[in-house]
Formats: sequence, C-alpha cells, structure tokens
Amino acid sequence: MQGIHLKLITAGDSDVFQERLNRFVESLPEEALILDIKFSTASSGSQTTYSALVQYKAVEEWN
Repeated sequence: MQGIHLKLITAGDSDVFQERLNRFVESLPEEALILDIKFSTASSGSQTTYSALVQYKAVEEWN
C-alpha cells in the first residue's frame, strides 16, 4: 500500500499518553485520513505502558 504511514505513540502515564495522541492527531494535515488506531497496554510490576499505533494516509483534497 503506497502512501500509508504509521506512528507509534507510547507513554507510562495515561494523561501523558492522551496528550501525545491528541497532539499527533491535531498535527496531521487536514487532508490526512486516519485509517486505523490500534491500542494496547502492557504491565510490568506496578508500571503500565499505554501504546497506540496510528495508521494514516495523505489524500488529495476534494474540490
């Protein structure tokens, strides 16, 4: 698939994770199309890591 991009976002704190994910989505150009977001958590002891893999594609703007 040509033109498909992936962005991995992770954080050890849910608020920081949400902020990073929001900031990335807001930074995408208006003509970008989010195709999928995969979300997961992983725990190690008392530490939880939050992760999201965002799949997106730049498309041409409709006139």
